[in-house]
Amino acid sequence: MEWLFYFRRLFNTEMTNLSEQELIRREKLHELKKLGINPYPAELFAVSHTSVEAREKYSTNIDDESLKNVKIAGRIMSVRDMGKACFAVIQDSVARIQVYVRRDDICPNDDKTMYDVVFKKLLDIGDIVGVEGYMFTTKTGEISLHAKNLIVLCKSLKPLPIVKEKEGETFDAVTDPEFRYRQRYADLIINPQVKDTFVKRSLMIKTIRDFLNNNGALEVDTPVLQNIPGGAAAKPFITHHNALDVPFYLRIANELYLKRLIVGGFDFVYEFSRNFRNEGMDRTHNPEFTILEFYVAYKDYLWMMNFTEQLLEKTAIAMHGTSELPVGENHINFKAPFKRVPIFDAIKEFTGFDVSQMNESELRDVCHKLHIETKPSMGKGKLIDEIFGAKCEENFIQPTFITDYPVELSPLTKKHRSEEGLVERFELMVNGKEIANAYSELNDPIDQRERFEEQVKLMERGDDEAMFIDNDFLRALEYGMPPTAGIGIGIDRLCMLMTNSHSIQDVLLFPQMRPEVVSFNTMEVLENH
Repeated sequence: MEWLFYFRRLFNTEMTNLSEQELIRREKLHELKKLGINPYPAELFAVSHTSVEAREKYSTNIDDESLKNVKIAGRIMSVRDMGKACFAVIQDSVARIQVYVRRDDICPNDDKTMYDVVFKKLLDIGDIVGVEGYMFTTKTGEISLHAKNLIVLCKSLKPLPIVKEKEGETFDAVTDPEFRYRQRYADLIINPQVKDTFVKRSLMIKTIRDFLNNNGALEVDTPVLQNIPGGAAAKPFITHHNALDVPFYLRIANELYLKRLIVGGFDFVYEFSRNFRNEGMDRTHNPEFTILEFYVAYKDYLWMMNFTEQLLEKTAIAMHGTSELPVGENHINFKAPFKRVPIFDAIKEFTGFDVSQMNESELRDVCHKLHIETKPSMGKGKLIDEIFGAKCEENFIQPTFITDYPVELSPLTKKHRSEEGLVERFELMVNGKEIANAYSELNDPIDQRERFEEQVKLMERGDDEAMFIDNDFLRALEYGMPPTAGIGIGIDRLCMLMTNSHSIQDVLLFPQMRPEVVSFNTMEVLENH
């Protein structure tokens, strides 16, 4: 029972740490209840219009009958007290609207408690109310809602961060990313423009989904918990299945399961997959992320390049009305076709070294000369990847397919049809970062087993991102997988481009954060008990 005592103590500590404003709001909550007002009512408040709908209808047809009884619900963001009347600004899910509240209108009888006590003394900025009334235009020309009735829908117990308004502009006092990402709910309230990013993200995913569906693809679901993490070179998160008493891994990719479906007879499958990789966090990496993968039978990586160009051009146009869009200081044009550059040509252009025929020792010498840090566990493929990532990747601003990778770097990819030692693979670089990775998929089960065995050797050297041998996937390949093209597109990174966002945290509603001190202690207690 020690943990129960701990949580009681934690709760009491939380109460004693309340600010003066939080204590006052709790007292107001108590006063509302004493007046017989439920600050969290269960009764339905039937919203009739959003703030935008009401304004637009009124501006186009002032005599619209529906505007004589408008019901809007939202959060109080400001109040201007003029004695027996007030102007309040209410923020709903789409925008803000001014509400005129007159004492005798919401309190037509002798009892003026609703206005004098509830509205003026017991309600605060951040409280959620329902307002019923009619639309009108103020003397200053602002379309507003004249309140005839006001209902308390939710009493907020925590004050919003300070937001100052002047001449129609909002000056947000809270710009700290730590606060904004950790308390996204507050960020969305005080920075409503942030919501636009996530509306655009939804539109982007819908556009992609429609494009794939219209081309005959089938959306599927594959396991998140896997007994073997496969389909990518990445360090997994490990968990435990209690009933089976075996370790499980959160998926690092869904590739091997989607290819199993190609074996089973589906010609074109895709999945928007939540993947998990136990790696560092920076402005383009989050340990939990979304990736789109799709696989198409009887196609190759050349076909996939053309299809990807069409997909991304259509997505850009759907979101912006044009294939060209601003990204930071650059303007990115997704108009097809994209440039194609073999990886060895890129390395030679930006480093001066031709690494195409080098062995591991020679590659380490090049890394040393280029001041690139290496690890003993890195094989030939990883060294080439480090050189490209450190010296070349940032130079590709416009969409560019980097093609024809070394076989050591691509254990799931078909060998090149004409170039010895290479595979049929491309990565799409945009604005200096990888957005997509695609192959002509390896469908030779014997070759695939040998590639997996090479990965095991790298694992034995200490490479914690090397792939496991997936015997069930090999068994599937032995039944026969048709020639297949596959791709993975980083949805979060693509959204960064399409919304001109600087950090991946800006396009994730709830990015991973280091636990707060209280949360960490709570977890520690649970682990110990």
